[in-house]
Amino acid sequence: MKEVLEKLKQKRTSPLEEFSNELTQRFEVSLYIKRDDLIHPFITGNKWRKLKYNLIEAINQKKSTLLTFGGAYSNHIYATAAAGAEFNFNTIGVIRGESPNVLSPTLQFAKDCGMTLHFVSRESYLNKTSEKFIDHLASIFGDFYLIPEGGSNGLSLLGTKEICDEIDIPYQYICTSVGTGGTIAGISCSTNAQVLGFSSLKGGAFLEEEVKQLLFQANLADPKNREWMLDYHGGGYGKFNTQLIDFIKSFPLPLDPVYTGKMMYGLIDLIKNRYFPPSSSIIFYHSGGLQGRNF
Repeated sequence: MKEVLEKLKQKRTSPLEEFSNELTQRFEVSLYIKRDDLIHPFITGNKWRKLKYNLIEAINQKKSTLLTFGGAYSNHIYATAAAGAEFNFNTIGVIRGESPNVLSPTLQFAKDCGMTLHFVSRESYLNKTSEKFIDHLASIFGDFYLIPEGGSNGLSLLGTKEICDEIDIPYQYICTSVGTGGTIAGISCSTNAQVLGFSSLKGGAFLEEEVKQLLFQANLADPKNREWMLDYHGGGYGKFNTQLIDFIKSFPLPLDPVYTGKMMYGLIDLIKNRYFPPSSSIIFYHSGGLQGRNF
């Protein structure tokens, strides 16, 4: 696994692109897109950042199998399966819900990458973090390296905190989508800017505590520079309407309907409502997930 380890340690970066249109000019703000959707063809954006140090740790522990969790359209399942194929890991995906007659495009891709799909009821899935449930999985699959749902744990923050290290311009705000909290946690502890977290979850008030726990796990100080944008979830995780899809299709950069599309929609709304003072410089973190563009 030495060659794999060296490959994982190679630095991957993504470009920062200025985005200017009539709106940004009228409200006198500068907008830049951190294009992590370009960081890897399949292990894109924050998924690469979160997986990187977990895969290195799996190698250090001499683990050859990765086990993780997700739903039928999970970016994390998609990326973990692709990482397993590229870096020679066996992969197991514990999937929420009963086995369907026809796999979703995400799960079909994962299967084609060699991932073993293990379906559990939604009720059982609620116990995915319990010791009893993990022991049951070990009795089925043997020894494995466990990666949490969404890839968010203390090690994931070592990767997501590198995002801001690659931004070499002054800025006052950085925006990120939020699911399980690993990305905003890493970003917030590596910048002095105001961090705006656009939740993809309905009722995301619990996210602040999740982020605090992740920072504690990673032994990182909490700068408390986050502000939560909870009104742009579009009805909840994985839900979207015709208005959002039309917006995404008309936007000149590729966005997905689960995370980045909702965030850009929300960001534009904030600009229109003069949330940002004139001359503000704003970073939009593009976390990838474009495999979700199946609309």
